[in-house]
Amino acid sequence: MKIDLQRIIDDAMQLDPSARALIAETLLESLDIGPDFEVSQAWLAEVRRRCAEIESGAVTLIPGDKALGELRAKYGS
Repeated sequence: MKIDLQRIIDDAMQLDPSARALIAETLLESLDIGPDFEVSQAWLAEVRRRCAEIESGAVTLIPGDKALGELRAKYGS
């Protein structure tokens, strides 16, 4: 069986962002690369909480360049 990698990539790109993120995370974890540093349980809980807020729509994300522009305008560059 020949695997068409480009087709898999093209199909994955049609998925919603959270599904693509899950696929990316799963693939990266499968590489079995050791962690660069230990992450505390408190920080893992915070990351999970923030991800849940994003996925539920409780918070609205803004593009990074817009956020940085607003910070520069407020605090100077």
